Amino acid sequence: MPDYRYRIVDVFTDRKLEGNPLAVFPEADGLDAGTMQKIAQELNLAETAFVLPPTRPGCVARVRIFTPTREMVFAGHPTIGTAWVLMDEGRVAAGTDEFLLDELVGAVPLRVAGSQLWLRTPPISWGPKFDRATCAAVVGLAEDDLLPVTPQLVTAGNPNIYVAVRDQETVDRAMADAARLQDLRAGLDPVCFFVFTPTATGAYSRMFAPEHGVVEDPATGSATGPLAAFMMHHGLAPTAAGTRLVSEQGVKMGRRSLLHILVHGEAGAEGIDVGGSVVPVMRGVLTL
Repeated sequence: MPDYRYRIVDVFTDRKLEGNPLAVFPEADGLDAGTMQKIAQELNLAETAFVLPPTRPGCVARVRIFTPTREMVFAGHPTIGTAWVLMDEGRVAAGTDEFLLDELVGAVPLRVAGSQLWLRTPPISWGPKFDRATCAAVVGLAEDDLLPVTPQLVTAGNPNIYVAVRDQETVDRAMADAARLQDLRAGLDPVCFFVFTPTATGAYSRMFAPEHGVVEDPATGSATGPLAAFMMHHGLAPTAAGTRLVSEQGVKMGRRSLLHILVHGEAGAEGIDVGGSVVPVMRGVLTL
């Protein structure tokens, strides 16, 4: 029976057993998509990443990313975590400070800066807006718990509905109702639901993805670039080039994560980077 080794790392933290855990299979040749999905379901983490030979020129590796229920076009903490594992295993040349990973969304640029890894958020697009009272009800809140900002779907490959609320206590009271979320996005593909409040340094956030098999995600890198864009669009964050923000996520669930944001160009016109640290926690072998 074939063996497949894997690594588990905690992403967007410098402390073990915090941040967002990720399983990475560095040598996934021989696994088909159906088996990858079953492995992700078996491990039951927010996401599991499988490393394969690249299909796009200039990329270090191809990465396929699965939640317990579906394959993702793009996801942030698997991109950062897989990049760290590839560097740790010598599959990125020593001293390299920029490289590409091949994902369904396209070639994703990575940048090394000290102990942190940064990804460039793929192109961001804006989707439909949603009724404030209905969005509040999805997470068990009242309409007056929300800031006077219309919730909207924004995506960089992983669609999120962004809902701005009044304070951290309100964020902590939120809990997604899967049935109401499904009704809300009727006619759309499954979406994630991102609740946040502005802070002096950026945002205090939570993300719910019940339709992806993830009750709550401790750190959502794919949602953080669009979060910055949404905040800047509504005057909730500075728009100047070089602006730095931090999204603090996962606190309520005991997995505090710090997702760093760097804005390039006015209001992110030249791109938005999301970065953070990674710490290794486990090694294992899967026998099939």
